[in-house]
Formats: sequence, C-alpha cells, structure tokens
Amino acid sequence: MRTADLIGQAFKHAAARNEAALVTYCTAGFPDLARSMEIVRSCATHGADIVEIGVPFSDPVADGPSIQYSSHKALEKGVTLQMILSAVQDLDTNVPVVLMSYLNPIISYGWNRFLDRAKRSHVAGIIIPDLPVEEAAARANDARAKELDLVLLAAPTSTPERLQRIVDTTHGFIYCISTIGTTGIRMSLDSNVRAFLERVRAITDKPRAVGFGISKPAHIRALRDCADGVVVGSRIIKAIRNEEDIPELIHSMKETTRR
Repeated sequence: MRTADLIGQAFKHAAARNEAALVTYCTAGFPDLARSMEIVRSCATHGADIVEIGVPFSDPVADGPSIQYSSHKALEKGVTLQMILSAVQDLDTNVPVVLMSYLNPIISYGWNRFLDRAKRSHVAGIIIPDLPVEEAAARANDARAKELDLVLLAAPTSTPERLQRIVDTTHGFIYCISTIGTTGIRMSLDSNVRAFLERVRAITDKPRAVGFGISKPAHIRALRDCADGVVVGSRIIKAIRNEEDIPELIHSMKETTRR
C-alpha cells in the first residue's frame, strides 16, 4: 500500500464501521515537544482515525486564539520544523499522520528537502492552509511523487469553478471549513454547513472532513450523517491547557462519531 493511501483507507475503515472519521489536531511543541508527541499517541490510541500535527508559526492567520497561543508557546521553546520531523519519525502510531504547516516554514526548510524528510518520517499527508489552489497543482504532484497527500481547504464562499479546482487538486480528503473565519471553539455550527457539504459531495467522491469550530459532541452529532469526518483542534488545545483527561475526551468524541 502506498503511504498516501493510508488516509483514504482510514476514511473507508471508519465508514465500514458506520462512523465518521475523527481527525484530532495537536500543536507540536505544546506544552513541550515530548509531551505533545505523547498527546498525539494518546489521541491515536483512544479513538482518533487520523492525527494532525501543527507546525508552530509566528503568523498563523487561519488559527484562532487557542491554537495561536499553543503555537506561540512552542516557538518560545525553540521548536523547529526539523525537530518536529525527527519527533514524528519516532511516533510509531497505528493511524495516519498529517502535518499542518504554513508555507513559510516549509519554503525556509526547502520544499523538496521537506518532502523527502516527511516521507522518511512516515507522514501520510500535508495541509498548507495558506497555499492557494492556483499554486497547488505542481506541489500536489511533487507530494504524490513522494507518496504524500496534499490536502487543500475548501470554504463555503468558494465559487463553483474554484471549488471544482480544489477537489481536483487535493488528495486524501477535502478539508471543508465549517464557517468563514479562523479556527476556534464555537457555541454553534454555521447553518449553511450542510448545504456546503452537499455542494462538495455533488462534484467529488473524495472524503470530506469538516473543521473550524468543531468542539462539542452536539457538533459532531449534527455532522456525522453528512460528513465523512470531523476535525477537532481548539477543543484539544483547551483541554491540554486545563489539564483535562485527554484520553477520555478523545474517547467520548469518537463515541459521538458513531452513526
């Protein structure tokens, strides 16, 4: 099996169990690098179908206060992309690992060097939130050549033409943004998210995972019959800050994904 196929297989296995896939997000280096890798392992052990690991960046424009905070704390500790890739290589999880990084750290590291190192670290996919689809096709091909999936974000405001281009370029899954704005804990979901998911489903059979603001069991229950997966991030960062029981949180969220 190609490494990149692991993401698609994770969605298929969840669907076969009549579940939405649970994608969990943790910032590498928060509260410190070793502990963040322990939390990633715990997420994988207690119900996550895919683990997303964020690379801290000084200007995380797509992220809300919680993830901005975690990114700032990780940078204060001197965490670098090289350190993260080395730590990820030692993870040995039983679920696919996806790296989320803004473009600048990757360009500074070197695009081809990054792809080679990510492959050696057993990374299955990459999310680059500030990479526009107009510049993504060549990078997606480069990633596929290294058996990596490049996952693009799709927004509710995307025109039909732009949305088609996004779904044609992305691999692994479509990261569907639930609402306009940044990530973060929200009280309720945007009322238009279901219609947006239907738009995406009408033009592709690639898995659709919903992120940005998915923080409550009620959110997951509202989406599990119309989305292939959900991405939970800020809620996990909040739990780390509050020293909550992470295994219990992940287990409870995974239980909620069952249709």
